[in-house]
Amino acid sequence: MCNRKTSFCLAVVLLAVVLLAGALPLRGQTVPPATPEEEGKLIAVLLSDTPLKAKMDACRQLAVIGTPKAVPVLAPLLEDEKLSHMARYALEPIPGASVDQTLRDAMGKLKGRLLVGVLGSIGVRHDAKAVPALMKMLDDPDPETARAAAGALGKIANAEAAGALREKLGSVPPKVRPAVADATLACAEALLAADKPGEAAALYESVTKAELPKHFRVAATYGLIQARQAAEKKK
Repeated sequence: MCNRKTSFCLAVVLLAVVLLAGALPLRGQTVPPATPEEEGKLIAVLLSDTPLKAKMDACRQLAVIGTPKAVPVLAPLLEDEKLSHMARYALEPIPGASVDQTLRDAMGKLKGRLLVGVLGSIGVRHDAKAVPALMKMLDDPDPETARAAAGALGKIANAEAAGALREKLGSVPPKVRPAVADATLACAEALLAADKPGEAAALYESVTKAELPKHFRVAATYGLIQARQAAEKKK
């Protein structure tokens, strides 16, 4: 039988749980659309001479409420050493083809760390139109750029990306090959999940035959078994 002290403690705990639940946002809660005035103020900050911190904060807020209207203002910031990361952070969630075009345009202008970041954003957005340019970058003399291009192809994971990864896996330099293998496995996994076991099996098999550390071949062998089993079920 509960005594008064125990009952009181239970009541306090229950009250705390209720209050905490009320303070947390509801799952699936949507952010109300921003007004043009709110977005306009953030864009004005980026166009002004305000301190770096204010511009970074504006990018952070545009990642939540930004629309294609902000894209032309964010685009030049991709070339800014201090703001490129935050500009990409703002651009990635904005819907519409203008963001993808902006990132593809930046591929031809940037080098080094800034280019690597843009390639990462292209992968996040699964931009299939970037695949031809990414294929060429697998041969880039900068290993970091080649690795980033491979990672983007692995995330895009369409038939064209799969073909590029499979073709290049055996010919890229040893420093880049593990990244290409990772991307190939990721692409194969995505294709298998998309009920394309035949295409997935071809990718897994290419990894089993490549000159790679043992753990890559083990993972590919396991994936190949799964892909072949899935293919058999489809017959």
